[in-house]
Amino acid sequence: MEHWLWIILAALFFECKGEDKVIQEQGDVIAAEGDTVTLGCRFETTTTGPTLFWYKQEANSYPKYMLHCFSTSTVKADEFNVDRFDSKINETSVPLKIQKLQLSDSAVYYCAVRPTVTGNTKTLYKNLWSKDNRILHNIH
Repeated sequence: MEHWLWIILAALFFECKGEDKVIQEQGDVIAAEGDTVTLGCRFETTTTGPTLFWYKQEANSYPKYMLHCFSTSTVKADEFNVDRFDSKINETSVPLKIQKLQLSDSAVYYCAVRPTVTGNTKTLYKNLWSKDNRILHNIH
Protein backbone atom coordinates (compact mmCIF):
# COMPACT_ATOMS: atom_id res chain seq x y z
CA MET A 1 0.00 0.00 0.00
CA GLU A 2 2.77 2.46 0.92
CA HIS A 3 4.53 1.71 -2.36
CA TRP A 4 1.48 2.79 -4.42
CA LEU A 5 0.99 5.89 -2.34
CA TRP A 6 4.60 6.92 -3.02
CA ILE A 7 4.15 6.42 -6.78
CA ILE A 8 0.95 8.51 -6.82
CA LEU A 9 2.56 11.32 -4.79
CA ALA A 10 5.66 11.28 -7.00
CA ALA A 11 3.51 11.47 -10.13
CA LEU A 12 1.59 14.43 -8.74
CA PHE A 13 4.80 16.17 -7.69
CA PHE A 14 6.43 15.88 -11.11
CA GLU A 15 3.28 17.05 -12.90
CA CYS A 16 3.07 20.32 -10.93
CA LYS A 17 3.91 23.33 -13.05
CA GLY A 18 4.86 26.83 -12.00
CA GLU A 19 2.39 29.60 -12.56
CA ASP A 20 2.66 31.98 -15.49
CA LYS A 21 3.22 35.62 -14.62
CA VAL A 22 4.19 38.99 -16.02
CA ILE A 23 6.29 41.61 -14.28
CA GLN A 24 5.98 45.32 -15.09
CA GLU A 25 8.37 47.11 -12.75
CA GLN A 26 8.81 50.42 -14.54
CA GLY A 27 5.84 52.34 -13.13
CA ASP A 28 5.08 55.84 -14.39
CA VAL A 29 6.92 57.05 -17.49
CA ILE A 30 7.14 60.78 -18.12
CA ALA A 31 7.92 61.81 -21.69
CA ALA A 32 7.31 64.68 -24.11
CA GLU A 33 5.36 64.69 -27.36
CA GLY A 34 7.52 63.38 -30.16
CA ASP A 35 9.68 61.24 -27.84
CA THR A 36 10.11 57.47 -28.02
CA VAL A 37 9.43 55.28 -24.97
CA THR A 38 9.87 51.59 -24.38
CA LEU A 39 7.64 49.98 -21.76
CA GLY A 40 9.08 46.86 -20.18
CA CYS A 41 7.31 43.59 -19.58
CA ARG A 42 9.13 40.51 -18.33
CA PHE A 43 7.35 37.17 -18.16
CA GLU A 44 7.79 33.75 -16.65
CA THR A 45 5.92 30.81 -18.14
CA THR A 46 6.18 27.05 -18.43
CA THR A 47 4.48 27.21 -21.82
CA THR A 48 6.56 26.53 -24.91
CA GLY A 49 6.04 29.31 -27.43
CA PRO A 50 3.99 31.69 -25.26
CA THR A 51 1.73 34.43 -26.58
CA LEU A 52 1.98 37.88 -24.93
CA PHE A 53 -0.61 40.65 -25.20
CA TRP A 54 -0.51 44.43 -24.74
CA TYR A 55 -3.56 46.48 -23.71
CA LYS A 56 -4.08 50.25 -23.43
CA GLN A 57 -6.48 51.72 -20.86
CA GLU A 58 -7.32 55.39 -21.21
CA ALA A 59 -8.86 57.41 -18.36
CA ASN A 60 -12.46 56.42 -17.55
CA SER A 61 -12.39 53.59 -20.07
CA TYR A 62 -11.76 49.85 -20.32
CA PRO A 63 -8.55 48.13 -21.50
CA LYS A 64 -8.35 47.95 -25.29
CA TYR A 65 -6.48 45.17 -27.05
CA MET A 66 -3.44 46.60 -28.86
CA LEU A 67 -1.42 43.66 -30.10
CA HIS A 68 -0.08 40.22 -29.33
CA CYS A 69 3.29 38.61 -29.97
CA PHE A 70 4.30 35.00 -30.43
CA SER A 71 7.35 33.32 -31.92
CA THR A 72 8.58 35.82 -34.53
CA SER A 73 5.20 37.43 -35.26
CA THR A 74 3.36 40.50 -34.00
CA VAL A 75 -0.35 40.93 -34.73
CA LYS A 76 -1.82 44.41 -34.18
CA ALA A 77 -5.39 45.64 -33.78
CA ASP A 78 -6.42 47.98 -36.60
CA GLU A 79 -6.21 51.05 -34.35
CA PHE A 80 -2.57 50.26 -33.50
CA ASN A 81 -1.50 48.93 -36.89
CA VAL A 82 0.88 51.83 -37.49
CA ASP A 83 4.67 52.03 -37.31
CA ARG A 84 4.56 54.06 -34.08
CA PHE A 85 3.71 50.93 -32.05
CA ASP A 86 5.99 47.91 -32.05
CA SER A 87 6.68 44.90 -29.88
CA LYS A 88 8.77 41.78 -30.33
CA ILE A 89 8.86 38.81 -28.01
CA ASN A 90 12.17 37.37 -26.84
CA GLU A 91 13.01 34.67 -24.29
CA THR A 92 11.79 36.49 -21.17
CA SER A 93 10.38 39.87 -22.20
CA VAL A 94 8.08 41.62 -24.63
CA PRO A 95 8.83 45.38 -24.54
CA LEU A 96 6.36 47.79 -26.15
CA LYS A 97 7.97 50.61 -28.13
CA ILE A 98 5.92 53.74 -28.83
CA GLN A 99 7.51 56.28 -31.17
CA LYS A 100 6.56 59.88 -31.93
CA LEU A 101 4.51 60.14 -28.75
CA GLN A 102 1.20 61.96 -28.98
CA LEU A 103 -0.99 63.33 -26.20
CA SER A 104 -3.49 60.57 -27.03
CA ASP A 105 -0.88 57.98 -25.92
CA SER A 106 -1.40 59.01 -22.28
CA ALA A 107 -2.82 55.85 -20.69
CA VAL A 108 -2.13 52.83 -18.53
CA TYR A 109 -0.54 49.97 -20.48
CA TYR A 110 -0.84 46.32 -19.43
CA CYS A 111 0.83 43.22 -20.71
CA ALA A 112 -0.54 39.71 -20.22
CA VAL A 113 0.55 36.16 -21.02
CA ARG A 114 -1.86 33.61 -22.49
CA PRO A 115 -3.93 32.03 -20.94
CA THR A 116 -4.34 35.15 -18.74
CA VAL A 117 -6.64 36.40 -21.49
CA THR A 118 -9.01 34.51 -23.75
CA GLY A 119 -7.50 35.63 -27.04
CA ASN A 120 -10.78 37.36 -27.89
CA THR A 121 -9.96 40.86 -29.10
CA LYS A 122 -13.48 42.17 -28.42
CA THR A 123 -14.33 44.09 -25.24
CA LEU A 124 -14.37 41.63 -22.34
CA TYR A 125 -15.03 43.90 -19.36
CA LYS A 126 -16.08 47.51 -19.09
CA ASN A 127 -14.41 48.14 -15.72
CA LEU A 128 -11.27 46.08 -15.18
CA TRP A 129 -8.99 46.88 -12.24
CA SER A 130 -6.10 45.04 -10.69
CA LYS A 131 -6.63 43.70 -7.15
CA ASP A 132 -4.39 46.33 -5.59
CA ASN A 133 -5.32 49.12 -8.08
CA ARG A 134 -1.61 49.46 -8.88
CA ILE A 135 -0.77 51.42 -12.02
CA LEU A 136 1.53 49.29 -14.13
CA HIS A 137 2.49 51.75 -16.87
CA ASN A 138 1.04 55.22 -16.97
CA ILE A 139 2.42 57.65 -19.55
CA HIS A 140 1.99 61.36 -18.82
